[in-house]
This record gives sequence, C-alpha cells and structure tokens, in this order.
Amino acid sequence: MMYDVHAPRVLIVGGGLVGLCAALFLRQHEVEVTLVERRATTSPQPKARRINLRTMELFRQLGIADQVFDAARDLANHQAMAAGPTLAEAERLPVMFPGGMPDWDAITPAGACLCAQDLLEPVLREIAEARGADIRFGVELMDFREHHGRGDAAHANDLPSVPRDGGPGIRAIVRTAGGAMDTLDADYLIAADGANSPIRERLGITRGGRGTLGSAVNVYFRADLGELVRGREFNLCQIENDRVPGAFASVDGTRRWIFTSGVGVDRPARDWPEALRIAIGVPDIDIEVLSVLPWEPGMFVADTFRSGRVFLAGDAAHVMPPFAAAGANTGIEDAHNLAWKLARVLRGSADPALLDTYHSERHPVGWFIADQSSIRTLSLRTMTRESTDGTPLADPIALILGNRYPAGAFIDDASAHTMTRLDTSGQPGTRMPHAFPNPGRSTLDLIGTEYVLLTGPAGSAWRAAAEQAGIDSYEIDENYCVTAGLTASGALLIRPDQIVGWRAPELPADPATALRTTLELIDRAPARHRLPS
Repeated sequence: MMYDVHAPRVLIVGGGLVGLCAALFLRQHEVEVTLVERRATTSPQPKARRINLRTMELFRQLGIADQVFDAARDLANHQAMAAGPTLAEAERLPVMFPGGMPDWDAITPAGACLCAQDLLEPVLREIAEARGADIRFGVELMDFREHHGRGDAAHANDLPSVPRDGGPGIRAIVRTAGGAMDTLDADYLIAADGANSPIRERLGITRGGRGTLGSAVNVYFRADLGELVRGREFNLCQIENDRVPGAFASVDGTRRWIFTSGVGVDRPARDWPEALRIAIGVPDIDIEVLSVLPWEPGMFVADTFRSGRVFLAGDAAHVMPPFAAAGANTGIEDAHNLAWKLARVLRGSADPALLDTYHSERHPVGWFIADQSSIRTLSLRTMTRESTDGTPLADPIALILGNRYPAGAFIDDASAHTMTRLDTSGQPGTRMPHAFPNPGRSTLDLIGTEYVLLTGPAGSAWRAAAEQAGIDSYEIDENYCVTAGLTASGALLIRPDQIVGWRAPELPADPATALRTTLELIDRAPARHRLPS
C-alpha cells in the first residue's frame, strides 16, 4: 500500500448526484477533495429527473446553471402533467398549485428543469474535475477507520499507521480499478453511497420512518412516441385503466421513457412490451425494453447524520418515495449545508462544534420532506390536495424553498413561520428572501463563500461594523426591509448557504459588538442561540 502524500481534506464516497455536488460545493470553498465511486462510470439509468427550484438556485450560486439547462434542453417543454385511460388518449391536467400559478419572479431567480440523471451526472463530473476535484471512478472503498491522533491507527492490522500529520482524521483503504489496494487519508468523510450505504451499516446507524410503503416496478424502455405526444408534452402521464395502471415519465421526450406501476411487479421482462402497448394505446408500436427494476417505495431516515468525522448525505441519510420529486434535491441541499461548515472548520475560522449543526439542521428537514413525500397520493389529480392518512400537506413551493431549521447555526428570534404557504420573510434558519435589486441580479446572487450583511438604507453604522468584522455588506431598499421584518436601520446576516443567520430589526447601540458576538456564536454553534437582550 502506498501513502498518499496529496491527501484530500475531505473524502467523498459515492459518485452520484449528491456526491458530485458535494465535490463541487467543497471546491467552491477551495477545499481539497477526493471522490471515489465503485462503478466504472456515471449512472446509465435516468433515475432522478426533476431538478427543483432550490437546487437550481444552488447551481446558480456555483455558476453552472446554464450548463444544467443545456443538458435539460430535450425536456424544456415537458413540464405538464397528464392523465387518461391510455397515453394516446391522455389529456393535460390543469396547473395544481394551491392558490393558482405563483409569481415566479417574486419567489426565485431560478427556474426548475427536468434533466435525466444519466445526462446530468456527466456534466457535474466534468465541471468538478475542471475545478480541481480528484474524481476516481472504478475505485471502491474497502475499509475505513477514524483515528484520534498519532499512532492510534497502529492498532488495526489492516490499516497502516500514522496519518499524514499525526493528527485526527480518517484513514481509508480503497481498491483501484486494476485491483490494487491503496490508502487515502482525509480529515473528514462524506458518505454519499446510497440507500443501502455500507458506511452507514458499518457505523451501526439505525433508521426510523414509515418504513416500506408497498412495491413498484420501473420499466425503462425505448419507443418512438414523439409524434404521439406532440402538443401534449408531459413530465408525467397517469394511466387510468384496470389492465396496466401506472405512469409514464419522459426521459428525453421522444424515444426514452420510464413506466412505473404498482401492478405487475413480478411480470417477466419479455412480457412488458405487450403490457406497455396496452398502456400506450397503440397495439403495433416497436418497443425495446432496456431494464426492469422492481423497487419498494419507503421512508427510512438515519437516526443521526453524523458519526465522528463521518457525515451521511443523500439516500445514505434519508430514503423517501419519489412522489414529491424531492430525494436527490434534498441530498444536494445536505451537501450544500455541510460544505461551508467543513470549509470554515478546516481553515480554522470556526470551532469544530459547528459541524454538529449539520445533523441538528438537516435531520429534521430531511425527516419532514421524507414524511411529506410518503403521504402524497399516487394520483396526479389529487397529490397536491390530499394526503393518504389525513396528515396536513405542506404547500409544494414551501416544501422546496420554505423549510425552517428548528435549531442550528443561527440566532433564533422565536418568530412565527408556516409551511401552508411560502414564508421566507427573514426568519433566522430560513432561506433568505429573494428580490431583484437590479435587473437579472437577485439578492441571492450577493452570497458567495463568506458571511454577508444586508443592511437597510439607514444602516451606515452596520456597514462600518461589517468592514471591521471582515465581511461584505450590501444595502437593501425599504421594500426588502419590510419583507424581511426590518426597519430602515436593521440588518440581516446571511450564511454562505443563503440561510439567514441573524436578524437585527433595528440598529443596536453598539452594532460592531453585536455583529462580532453574533459571528462568534454562529461559528461556535451549540444547537440554539439567543443574543442577550
């Protein structure tokens, strides 16, 4: 085994959407990162397709939204839902947002898109490599151990001793594509290794949730349906008949499709072409079945998202049904939340206790989103209005943009918050309010890799305090102040992940001390803070 003299600060295990995004977010903060993935290449399956508004905001922050939209161009016009007895007879359903169509420009600078996972992953991989991430496909994690200092690893016969600097960290053994064994040292490990995460199992982390919610099958197939759906393009099309009920999902809108059903889960692959013809409503169409994958929708959430220097992200942390199209998106948000915290701790700007807030913030949100995904009905006609067991449904836009962390790296002000509508009005622990202070430039675009202070028009003393604290500040107008619950002399402190860290409704007697104290509290980050009055 060879000692890696160019050891990364963070090792990521898993090269799917979440792992690749974790690499991108860490590189945005100039953290050295190595990603290992046992598969030889990115996913050959379409899998996740919906890239939601929040994920696109994060891609916008990375500066890669245009590349993602380009990869999504084939499905640019396939946003609608449809339903009918067959695909040939299906009609588009009306828009089903509670309260009608939102004013998107007032909500977000980004737009959601549909991009099949097998198209998006290569794009993310290429960008991550170009930005300096060490991406190693065909490399499998065989073993790992957390060590606590010089000589600690020497007690394990299978793991070489002495990390690169004798300090605490992770020592991993990996098998390369050629079968050779090698050693990787890192300060931290992100487990983005999927629903059956071997890392989670190795750590003995148990899971809770609603458990298995039934059985289903995904049939990935090729058929020329472009002319059949022209003028009725869709994201999902519900098939409402007794023989082959289910739903079609567009992969490229012309030749690649997925059919999902809870009926015929055990049907042999050779019998699926005829069943698909019945669901399509065209008896003589040519169909090539590419794969048949039975699966079990369910809710399984890890009881802890952190074990020492190991962090669970994505499906390793929370498995949820696809009914709210939230699984991959929630995992990408996990990585975004974790990256800035790791970066600050690694460069010594924050206490390691800041990393505890990854669990305190992402676990309750992951649980809530997974639960909301679990109670949505399978019917496209009712899924935004009715739950399977009477549990109240969150507003679908709030579920994407409006979650609030109950505790974590922010100064709580006990303000009210609701999930019955999008409520991002400056509450600490929520995504910052969006507005366009200049054409094409959102308030979210002001946030980079450091804390930022947004100040009202009467906030010159705040701006001096921000300069003294070494952070950027920007003046916001009175309309934004009203939206964010501020007077003209108030301020919002925004974290690098665009989450409100502190709200000061008006100018205190000593803004420089208040800001300095707040930054110190957030960077030390025991679970919940209140500034002394």
